[in-house]
Amino acid sequence: MKKQFLLLMTASLLVFTGYTQKYPDPMPALSQLVKEASREIQTRGEAAFKQFRMPGSKWRQGETYIFVMDPQGNMLVHPDPDMEGDNQLYLTDIKGKPIIQGLIDAVSTFPDRKEGWYHYQWPVPGGILPRWKSSFVQQVSAPSGNTYIVGSGIYNDRMERAFVTDLVENAVAQIEKNGKGAFPLLHDPKGPFIAKDAYVFVTDTTGIELVNPYFPNLEGRKLIDLKDSQGKYLVREMLNQLKSGKSGWVDYLWPKPGESAPTLKSTYVAKARMGDGWVLVGCGVYLADAPKAEVSLLKKMTATELKANVHEAAAIFAAKGEKAFPEFRKEGSKWFHDDTYFFVWTMDGVRLFHAADSAHEGINLSDMKDALGRPIGKMFLETGSGASGEGWIHYMYPEPGDIFPTWKSTYVKRVTFPSGIQYLVGCGIYNMQMDQSFIEDVVDRASRLIAEKGSYAFPALRDKMGSFVFMNTYVFVQSTDGTELVNAAQPSFEGKNLIDLKDLKGKKIIRDQIQLAMEKGAAWMDCYWYTPGDNRPALKRTYVRKVQHKGETFIVGSGLYIPE
Repeated sequence: MKKQFLLLMTASLLVFTGYTQKYPDPMPALSQLVKEASREIQTRGEAAFKQFRMPGSKWRQGETYIFVMDPQGNMLVHPDPDMEGDNQLYLTDIKGKPIIQGLIDAVSTFPDRKEGWYHYQWPVPGGILPRWKSSFVQQVSAPSGNTYIVGSGIYNDRMERAFVTDLVENAVAQIEKNGKGAFPLLHDPKGPFIAKDAYVFVTDTTGIELVNPYFPNLEGRKLIDLKDSQGKYLVREMLNQLKSGKSGWVDYLWPKPGESAPTLKSTYVAKARMGDGWVLVGCGVYLADAPKAEVSLLKKMTATELKANVHEAAAIFAAKGEKAFPEFRKEGSKWFHDDTYFFVWTMDGVRLFHAADSAHEGINLSDMKDALGRPIGKMFLETGSGASGEGWIHYMYPEPGDIFPTWKSTYVKRVTFPSGIQYLVGCGIYNMQMDQSFIEDVVDRASRLIAEKGSYAFPALRDKMGSFVFMNTYVFVQSTDGTELVNAAQPSFEGKNLIDLKDLKGKKIIRDQIQLAMEKGAAWMDCYWYTPGDNRPALKRTYVRKVQHKGETFIVGSGLYIPE
């Protein structure tokens, strides 16, 4: 209760005084350009195509340009000569998401919706690294009677309000047309309703979650009592917004992945008629420059402090064994306070001790999975059984008394009790700030695996349900000539030579990190890139290590963004 009160005192001002983005929304200008081009076609027909092709004109400036295609996917106007004049219907982005078909569907799925947004990942001109691109398209008829699709796009890694409302309104139309038959499309990762860091969810009027593609474990559960970081009833607020008769925005505080401070998040909700009633359709987004709650009064342990705490506890267990259990059950002690507590497992996965939940001791948890389906029981045991006998595990798990999962970071260590039997001792923190020690830990574990197995270790590094991919972090592996061998986040890079890749300030980051690893064995390097969900350059710190296996040398690395 004390923690919730402090959050309320520090965060309520952020919510109730309102919030305005500092950065202008470029979307109206882009949609206006497309609408002007559509009017040109309506008036002048195909003769307008010539002016759309003129470099330096209002229709073609830098990365912004007008494109025109027909409803069959034939590209009629495009600055890339390799695309113009050919059918591009089967063009997909790096994740296999259909680009041209998605643009066509945005204006043709429903008779009363002749315009809309579509989002996909595409390399910037002259580059190989993809960014999110958002295109606005409009269907138009020329005097000839021909129908065309006119559009333009902008590289934008951030979800804007216009994108969110468009997603929700399209989802409402799908549900009102197809009922529950629309749900598979809402779940489809290559479909139009999952973009950037946003997704569409559906809830019934009693608060039961019907669709949640990010957290399918919540589907079928009643979320009416779900609260945000300051105690606001999220689902109740959303339902009340719709019961008032209007679609609208609901603001609340929620931590971003890899951040401990709750950030203002806005969700747009609308009604969709389904059967004899209606359902709530929503999509949430962290808006640009959204304020964070002040957490100075709510200081959590850092990763370094938690690791030290586990080491200190391990020494006590090594000396006292089971006799130390009562000491670790004392609420308010350094071992058990708020949501922080210790547990002890046998090395085959039986929970021997759990300070916060003694009723569930004696259960074998070796097959335990988190909210995303990640095998965390297996991760715990593999980490404790490894050569170092200790390390970090990151997973999605609800906080005590809650059902909505959040990231939890747990440090475990193998300990030999006075009996001579080895056990696994651990402690975790919810919503712990992403830390350099997490990166060093995951790179070191990956390096040990590669040193042992060589390229046979690569599938484990690519596994998005494994321990090498968490929050916004993943492990990459390169050869010494700059060829990408493993990249769980961008598998399309694998096999490509990236030696000349530059960051946003022109630094040859691949060349530099290979040189650092070869010279020092292991090192940190700074570069600038776009933070996921934002358009501004941000400092990214990458840790790289040289690894050898049977005469072959690899560069293993991972990185994190440094908060401003």
